[in-house]
Amino acid sequence: MYENGAPAHSIAEAVWVKARASDAFNNCVEISRIGDGGVALRNSRYPEGPALVFTRSEILAFLDGAVKGEFDGMTV
Repeated sequence: MYENGAPAHSIAEAVWVKARASDAFNNCVEISRIGDGGVALRNSRYPEGPALVFTRSEILAFLDGAVKGEFDGMTV
């Protein structure tokens, strides 16, 4: 299992995916599945920077909240 804040490039099996809605400057959050069933996120502007690492259940809870609109007031 990877530690939260691990350098994104240290996650050897990561295949980073970015949303097609990414802006012209490629500013986006990228996501990758990781070997232990979890998910890692990184900032596309800083691909060598830290990755946030989440368990499957943490990501499922976040996605459920996003679909239900629980975070709508957080966007700009």
